[in-house]
Amino acid sequence: MDFLQSVPRRVVTVWLPLGIFVFVLLFPFYWMAITSIKPDAELISREGNPFLVVGPTLAHFKKLLFETDYPAWLWNTVLVSVVSTFVSLAAAVLAAYAIERLRFRGARQVGLAIFLAYLVPPSILFIPLAALVFELGLFDSRMALILTYPTFLIPFCTWLLMGYFRTIPYELEECALIDGATRLQILRKIILPLAVPGLISAGIFAFTLSWNEFIYALTFVSSSEVKTVSVAVVTELVEGDIYHWGPLMAGALLGSLPVAVVYSFFVEYYVSGLTGAVKE
Repeated sequence: MDFLQSVPRRVVTVWLPLGIFVFVLLFPFYWMAITSIKPDAELISREGNPFLVVGPTLAHFKKLLFETDYPAWLWNTVLVSVVSTFVSLAAAVLAAYAIERLRFRGARQVGLAIFLAYLVPPSILFIPLAALVFELGLFDSRMALILTYPTFLIPFCTWLLMGYFRTIPYELEECALIDGATRLQILRKIILPLAVPGLISAGIFAFTLSWNEFIYALTFVSSSEVKTVSVAVVTELVEGDIYHWGPLMAGALLGSLPVAVVYSFFVEYYVSGLTGAVKE
């Protein structure tokens, strides 16, 4: 650390790389923000500085919120993401606990198989899932997304929780078993309270993937009033070769805010959960 004592060295080795990283990370959000408040005249004009706004306007947000079905798209995204996250977490908790704590024959192989299932690309899975959705009569409904999203959420959440459950001392369960507690009571009163960071980490991961998912939402939903934000913004706000850049960027900006808010509130638990999952 003595190498970083001088100011020039600290600037070159710490602040300059950090500044470049922050700029690259935040510039897309800045571009979305200025585009969403630019008048149409400035958007198509080749004069002036493209990185600044001369006459900001909220007309694009007004058009997005009051002249399109964006509130319905946002509600669909919230509903599908929240329900899929809770369903996936419930299944992942039971699967991870059974694999890590019950110690049955072949538990490790089952855990590896579950994680390998996560590596299967959704672009391959949506073909058989589409046939299943049609057979069940769920096409063009929110239930189609709620039932298909756990196919890629449960494997990773299970793997993540397996790693976190492994860090909880097994002696706590042995003491509870001696006192007469059932496995369900142990899971509910001992394991889950200790695994809160892991649960939050898995929940944020599942919520983010559900919120941003595109392939399944594009394949299984066609009605405008049932679409999610990720699909509706790029399909409903583009008319042939005409791109409504103002509403497009406003919709993308509003759609990215919930995920950013969730991360900002639970970032410490998220990092703690990931650290506990990969520590061993």
